Amino acid sequence: MIETEPVSAVQDAGTNQVEVIAFCCNFCAYAAADLAGARRMQYPANVRIVHVPCTGKVEVQQILAAFERGIDGILLAGCLEGGCHFVEGNLRAKRRVEAAKQVLDEIGLGRDRLRMVNLSASEAPTFVARIQEMVETVNALGPNPLRLPGDKERAK
Repeated sequence: MIETEPVSAVQDAGTNQVEVIAFCCNFCAYAAADLAGARRMQYPANVRIVHVPCTGKVEVQQILAAFERGIDGILLAGCLEGGCHFVEGNLRAKRRVEAAKQVLDEIGLGRDRLRMVNLSASEAPTFVARIQEMVETVNALGPNPLRLPGDKERAK
């Protein structure tokens, strides 16, 4: 089961308007997010961390459903390539992300709203940097056009 948990002290929620989901694998990315929280490193408040056992468990349908509900951007953060605790889960996720990017291009949302990164559990600064980069990219793209005007609750 996928659960959402806040991880660190975050920046002022009023400064960002877009919403980003970060699917973080248990062994590396979520541990890096937790370490960032323990070090009191800040990243934008409009990022929701979703704790998953492995990025290989995130299906294309889940990604597309999040965009359909109005999420503006998605970041999949998994183990380093070759270092997945589920052997090749992150490689499976990489293929799924590429398939989802093609669909996003075809429907006009654009592939830049979806990104996958690989990092180790000790890379808290890298985790924060990748989150900030994703938020900047999505801010430049603007809100998801599938979100109805004034429908902030739809994305939740």
